[in-house]
Amino acid sequence: MGRMNVEEFRASEKIPLIVVLDDVRSMYNVGSVFRTADAFRVEAIYLCGITAQPPHPEIHKTALGAEDTVAWQHFPTALEAVKELKQQGYTIYSIEQCEGSTMLQNLPTGRGGSFALILGNEVKGVHQEVVDASDGCIEIPQYGTKHSLNVSTTAGIVIWEFAKRLLIS
Repeated sequence: MGRMNVEEFRASEKIPLIVVLDDVRSMYNVGSVFRTADAFRVEAIYLCGITAQPPHPEIHKTALGAEDTVAWQHFPTALEAVKELKQQGYTIYSIEQCEGSTMLQNLPTGRGGSFALILGNEVKGVHQEVVDASDGCIEIPQYGTKHSLNVSTTAGIVIWEFAKRLLIS
């Protein structure tokens, strides 16, 4: 299929996007985010707070080895990760339904700049102090009876949208 090996992936150019997981409980969700990050050559994943870290069999079950290709770091809190990212010039978006959030399809991004996406806990979402420290909130429009999506599903949708805009625009 012409896929890269681990060494080629690590040496390849990445999209300027870091995914921050803020107290994500499920190791299957963590693994799924790793796999999606690998698919779109995301720069890194920041695992914060109680978010599990590789190596772990439950992460590997859904990551299928992507935990060995995608760069990652652990931070005691997502707020600490956001502070570091801001110092490095990243534009920070919390993926959260909140007052004044921007619908994903209306997000003004394109080539140029570096971005970080904060995905929150499966029940409580992104910590409020992290939302407050973000440059904005992104919301995925939903038209059914439910008002939230699984965190790994959310990651896939938002990472794809950023990949399209950063790679194609």
